[in-house]
Amino acid sequence: MDGALSQNEINALLNDAAGSDASKNDGSLTEQEIDAIGEISNISMGTAATTLFSLVNRKVEISTPVVSFATWDDVVENYEKPCVFIRIAYTVGLDGSNILVLKENDVKIITDLMMGGDGTNTDGEIGELHLSAISEAMNQMMGSAATSLSSMLNKTIDISPPSADLIDLTETIDESQIDEFLSGTFVKISFKMEIGDLVDSEIMQLYPFSFAKEMCQSITNNMKADSKSTAEENTKSQQPSAATQPQVSQPQMQQQAQPMMNPMMNQQMGNQQMMNQQFMNQQQVNVQPAQFQSFTGDLGGNFPQENIDLIMDVPLEVTVELGRTSRSIKEILEFTPGTIIELDKIAGEPIDVLVNGKYVAKGEVVVIEESFGIRITEIVK
Repeated sequence: MDGALSQNEINALLNDAAGSDASKNDGSLTEQEIDAIGEISNISMGTAATTLFSLVNRKVEISTPVVSFATWDDVVENYEKPCVFIRIAYTVGLDGSNILVLKENDVKIITDLMMGGDGTNTDGEIGELHLSAISEAMNQMMGSAATSLSSMLNKTIDISPPSADLIDLTETIDESQIDEFLSGTFVKISFKMEIGDLVDSEIMQLYPFSFAKEMCQSITNNMKADSKSTAEENTKSQQPSAATQPQVSQPQMQQQAQPMMNPMMNQQMGNQQMMNQQFMNQQQVNVQPAQFQSFTGDLGGNFPQENIDLIMDVPLEVTVELGRTSRSIKEILEFTPGTIIELDKIAGEPIDVLVNGKYVAKGEVVVIEESFGIRITEIVK
């Protein structure tokens, strides 16, 4: 019959439809899922920005995220080269990983600020010190973001220590150097990041579709659980309980039972109530100001003397301090054998003696056989 489809053609159409549905589930997101991913990223990166502020001691602002789809070619074409890829793997609560992409100069500025600099020492190439520092910064930032994510999803979320790599996008990248999901289409979340007047740049988070869908599914499940719990609470509140049942008060019970009593008994009860009322009205209340015994200075002799022997065996830590100084992280990292650290004490000045951290005496160093000692010269009052 003309226009009719054969069984083979019907099977082919069904297979194509099933394949397109699978592709849609694996390689795309609905509008609701895109909004959920944007909200998750907005809250997570807001928390991460607060953590970064504490590390660099500069005002950090991160804009509202923009969620889109991208491929590796899009990243190579539109992003600065080289750049630093920071891989964050989730170990508890979520199964997957995402990649944070930072520009090379931004990493230099952040690490210089972390080491006590002013953010202008950006000469030279990125080395292991820069990568270690930015990995630690991302560990704290994404750790705080995972805590916020835990509250949103109502379950524990944890990450492994992030790893950072310098990737030159101008060169051909070996697929073994990057995650498998970057070989296809993935979710790209773009932020604008400002750090004081030093950084005004864009950072990216790259998610595989499976990881993005898992987060959206967790959000949906959490919302359903909350809705179910709210519905159950409303149902319970609408059901009458024993405490809300109408109850008859004692006077009402007496009033209902009163017609059943003997008239003579009613009259006797009424007379008794009148007598009680008259007695209460005639009773006078005697109110007098409170009087207290005056205090004197001789009360101390009435208490037993404290027995200090009870604490004589308590051990205390005695510390002798030659002096102190402050150094930045950058200067500490430059320490080598032979480095001289200048203290705040002048040569010949008495050294401090501390007991449990409290300054109690001054003294001078002496040598007793083969050990150092301290001779107390002054007790600090």
